[in-house]
Amino acid sequence: MKYISQILDIALRELDMLRKNRIYGFCMLVFPFALVLFFTTMLDEGVPKDLPIGVVDHDNSSMSRGLVRTLDAMQSSRVAYRFASVTEARNAMQEGKVYAYLYIPDGTAAKLLAGRRPKISYYYTMTCLSAGSMASKDLKTLSTLGSAAVGQAMLSAKGATSRQIRAALQPIAIDAHMIANPYGSYNYTLTTVFVPGILMLFMALLSAYSVGMELKFETGKDWLARADNKIVVAILGKYIVHAMVFALVIFLYQFYIFYVLHFPHLGGVWSIVRLTFLQILASIGFGIFAFGLMPSMRMSMSISSLWFVLGISMCGSAFPVMGMDTPLQAMSWLFPLRHYWMMYQVTVLNGFPVIDAWFHHVALIGFTLLPWFVLHKVKNAMLNYVYLS
Repeated sequence: MKYISQILDIALRELDMLRKNRIYGFCMLVFPFALVLFFTTMLDEGVPKDLPIGVVDHDNSSMSRGLVRTLDAMQSSRVAYRFASVTEARNAMQEGKVYAYLYIPDGTAAKLLAGRRPKISYYYTMTCLSAGSMASKDLKTLSTLGSAAVGQAMLSAKGATSRQIRAALQPIAIDAHMIANPYGSYNYTLTTVFVPGILMLFMALLSAYSVGMELKFETGKDWLARADNKIVVAILGKYIVHAMVFALVIFLYQFYIFYVLHFPHLGGVWSIVRLTFLQILASIGFGIFAFGLMPSMRMSMSISSLWFVLGISMCGSAFPVMGMDTPLQAMSWLFPLRHYWMMYQVTVLNGFPVIDAWFHHVALIGFTLLPWFVLHKVKNAMLNYVYLS
């Protein structure tokens, strides 16, 4: 009972500090809600649409105009410019006006009718990876459809049946299924890693900031005195408030994406709750550990920010970890967001049992327990260190 009353006393003290310091309010409430609205509204259509494409049509035949109309009708592309020359189109692409352009040379239709296999060309920029990839996909599809239409007309003229034409043009029929994300929505894959990743960054930063403020304003001795100099009790009392506030914010975020926006989640409510608490505790634990390594508010916040920002790139959501170099693959296991993302995929998105991701579950628990190795340094800093700006 004594320890419980001490934890409650320190928690009330911390709650009063959160109320007086506006930084906590912005980082715990304002910024997270703005972050959720930003990502979910920016990606609300699922995939980019109507990317500007240019066309250089030197043939200007009914066939070439039909190709251009087909390109303009595709979901991801919009024919925004018609250029007089390839040089003009290339300059527009370099200036960022278009992501790609299609070049149809003079005599394309005539060569098709003569059976001489004309060539059309398309060029795309990969400065923006997603836009370039989608523009390339549409242009490749267009060229394939164009050649298939010509082949169909030629085979039909030779007397081939519709079944023979289909077998010649597409000998293998593809039946593709996108598991867990059937719509190919960027919102389902990017929002669910960027928002938790930045929230974990806020949690780690505030954990280091909170204990650093005790050192800066020389209130650390009072903080420890309320716990009879027991650093474990002092840590529990301080960060239980942080955990509860962030748990409320994250549960509201998850209710919004899963039950309002209907993001796919085959895992049950317990999978979501378990992962939420592991996410919070691992982030707070890393922030305390960073301060224990370097008992300086500035340095510990710098370590936390660097580690979690790198984690967004190293977690494997945008670029697969198995495609990275071997040293980077090994390094990816050192980032809490990597284990969160794997747990989310296995237990929440696909609904598999937690035993299938046991290593990542244990890893998040390990990040939670990291402060245990530096608690004596945190206590020593509160009692003996002098803050240097």
